[in-house]
Amino acid sequence: MKTLLIMRHAKSSWDNRHLADYDRPLNPRGERDAPRMGELLRKEGLIPDVIVTSSAERALKTAELVALSCDFSSSLVTDRELYHAPAETYFDVISKLDPELKTALVVGHNPGIEMFLSKVVLTWTTMTTANIGHVQLDIPDWSHFQEGVSGRLIHFWQPKALFK
Repeated sequence: MKTLLIMRHAKSSWDNRHLADYDRPLNPRGERDAPRMGELLRKEGLIPDVIVTSSAERALKTAELVALSCDFSSSLVTDRELYHAPAETYFDVISKLDPELKTALVVGHNPGIEMFLSKVVLTWTTMTTANIGHVQLDIPDWSHFQEGVSGRLIHFWQPKALFK
């Protein structure tokens, strides 16, 4: 049994229109929501064994803030392939994780992350910023995780609903 946490990056800033999309930072709401979601994971006992994130600024910063607030004790794994990746790329990246790891958090972008979650749980799930889907997978190790393997959505957290 494996646990997969699927997160869309927190709210990003559009203040500097001259920045490339890849380099956009978090806005104040994103900087507030990301650590809150990390605290939620800690309180739920869902501290990841690994965090895999897109290397784009807003996703990387989201992952860093979540890691700090959930007491994550390892190094982040950054992957440029996850920047605006299709769902298939997420399957590929996660299937290569160390089989000993039990809980993985992946941080990415829409529309790919939303499509990925929907393919994993076999129902459409809208991913707004900083949402996290908590999925249980009935697989012995990550190498068995591929498109067509479905999981059970245990929780779906949205900062807008949690922190009013």
